Amino acid sequence: MKSFQAGNLKKAEGEFSAFANRYPKSPYLPLALFWNGNSKYANKDYTGAIAQLQNLIKRFPNHPRIPVAMLTLGNAQLESGNKAAAKKTFAEIISKYPDTEAASSTILALAKDLGYAPYVLSVSYGQRHSSELAAAKHIAKRMGVVQHEIVNLDLTRFGGSALTDSAIDVPTIPSKDQEIPVTYVPARNTILLSLALGWAESLGGLDIFYGANAVDYSGYPDCRPEYVASFETMANLATKAGVEAINHDNRFRVHAPIISMSKAEIIQLGTTLGVDYSQTVSCYQANDLGEACGECESCRLRQAGFKQANLSDPTRYRRS
Repeated sequence: MKSFQAGNLKKAEGEFSAFANRYPKSPYLPLALFWNGNSKYANKDYTGAIAQLQNLIKRFPNHPRIPVAMLTLGNAQLESGNKAAAKKTFAEIISKYPDTEAASSTILALAKDLGYAPYVLSVSYGQRHSSELAAAKHIAKRMGVVQHEIVNLDLTRFGGSALTDSAIDVPTIPSKDQEIPVTYVPARNTILLSLALGWAESLGGLDIFYGANAVDYSGYPDCRPEYVASFETMANLATKAGVEAINHDNRFRVHAPIISMSKAEIIQLGTTLGVDYSQTVSCYQANDLGEACGECESCRLRQAGFKQANLSDPTRYRRS
């Protein structure tokens, strides 16, 4: 893993292959196959990545890394020019792993690539800056969404978070393990998903895409697979469309396709799908120009993601 994280992809491939050959009965064999496939993908050996990942999926279909392996497989198929196979793989992921899937731009690109006609919702909830909303507006227009709505909902009236209360500083050091950080906004994602659910039902839509990530996340309780599953259950209990559904195909589905991916894997996926990350904003305290601070936890996770993906970081950071 050290070779892979350091960007020495050829060496990493050799090490993973050697482990698989030397320890064919090891419980860590699936992980060796998984990371070997990812090494080949990162090294642009798409044919090798496809073969390695298909071998993993066939031999260990119940391994927890399979949903992420299938995402990488779909990306490799896209890169090798087999778009039909890639779409089939992506559709299979959503069908088989609806609750085990950065972020918003990557999700939007993936939804479009899967053939959905996306309606995009952004919320001005009193966050510290409006640059992410400006970026969302630009990206939505560039990607050709059907409709982009920006809803104003002032959560600063409640406070309780460093993102909605100017009296609470945004931390620049990582939170302790198992500690929910002060950047958590009380019930924010439940509120936002509820707005998305209401709009979806009024449109007659049944698929909601949510950019939650539980791997490199900051300890937020509403970024976990069990939360996504619970919200989907609630959506079908609390709506006319859900109650009147005659079968599973007519029920609401909440898709969180990147929930089990690392930041590096998300960036690789988005890059494959044509996301321009220089136009995205993830910083907790970006300025009005959309320039990131480079110090908050969101910035650190983003920087690490680009480094591990072996890609240059196009983020615009403000000068000190």
